[in-house]
Amino acid sequence: MGLIDTKRERAKRNRRRIVLPEGDEPRTMKAAETILAEGLAEPILLTPASIAVDAKRLADYAALLYGLRKAKGLSEADAARLAADPMYYGMLMVKAGDADGLVSGAVHSTGDMLRPALQVVKTAPGMMLVSSSFLIECRNKSLGENGLLVYADCVVNPCPDAEELANIAVATAETARKLCGIAEPRVAMLSFSTKGSASHHLVDKVREATEIAHSLAPDLLVDGELQLDAAFVPEVAAIKAKESPVAGRANVLVFPDLQSGNIGYKITQRIGGADCFAVLQGLASPCNDLSRGCSVEDIVNTVAATAAQI
Repeated sequence: MGLIDTKRERAKRNRRRIVLPEGDEPRTMKAAETILAEGLAEPILLTPASIAVDAKRLADYAALLYGLRKAKGLSEADAARLAADPMYYGMLMVKAGDADGLVSGAVHSTGDMLRPALQVVKTAPGMMLVSSSFLIECRNKSLGENGLLVYADCVVNPCPDAEELANIAVATAETARKLCGIAEPRVAMLSFSTKGSASHHLVDKVREATEIAHSLAPDLLVDGELQLDAAFVPEVAAIKAKESPVAGRANVLVFPDLQSGNIGYKITQRIGGADCFAVLQGLASPCNDLSRGCSVEDIVNTVAATAAQI
């Protein structure tokens, strides 16, 4: 059974309420039909018209939003206006406990979703930032954990500093455990250098991030800085990083910045032929983003993965 099949089976057992704030978008409507037919979740399709029908709930959500944001200067009038927007309304449903998670992105950008998510749902306790993970299922089963890998951050943070990179590493290891069933995450902090083979401030950042990750999660197997071949190939690891507990057998890859992460996952997907599934991590409740070029199947699979995060 493949990774997404496992997520679908778990979603069927959980039967969570997942908000789809792009409820009048054709692919989303079709996906909701499939989700219902397969029993993957209880999809909640939102449109401006459906929101307007329940005036009391809208007023309650506007009051909730005002309470959350008045210290930031949000007025009651602006709270009422924003609460009527399906994206904010959906986030408020999650915050109020009226839904378990949210999926969007067929129409909206990542920023359109993340802004209300951070304002309303907020980060989970102990998390300093939201980041993304890509769950990678490779054809080559010798890679990672029987072909399973987790990449981060490939979507959200353009240039994380050392502390942020360490937090991404710890969060991604937890995603590997929860969503991929990887009992022992082995985290490689990637760079163009392996164990001092190059000197540069970009390498220094990865080294510092590795030290911080060790302090945040002392039991986590995390090492860096490592080049990709040293992280993956045992023969290379034996030469470049023979004392490393991660080198040559990494199953979690943390990229030093968004450019390298985004390029890396797309090379893996387009040239390597791997299946890639994106999730966000660090929010108090799961809210996940789609590509605007997504298919109906992509939406269904992302809803299943979102349900499996809970």
